[in-house]
Amino acid sequence: MSAPEPDPFVDYAVVLNGEEQYSVWPTARRLPPGWSGTGDRGSYQHCLDRIGELWPDMRPRSLRAATAERTSQEADA
Repeated sequence: MSAPEPDPFVDYAVVLNGEEQYSVWPTARRLPPGWSGTGDRGSYQHCLDRIGELWPDMRPRSLRAATAERTSQEADA
């Protein structure tokens, strides 16, 4: 199943959750619990491009933290 085509007449926003994962969300819709706006708005493609700039490491925050902790422990050993 593929995602529907974005509407070129809808304004979108870049949103962020507690795991520092980004998404594109229509500005006319209320954000779901746990998500907040980043202040970036525009076309769907603009938002995707901005997410590409903001989110180079797509792992959730908790996984990045666990990996960093494990790497730190291995360096100390």
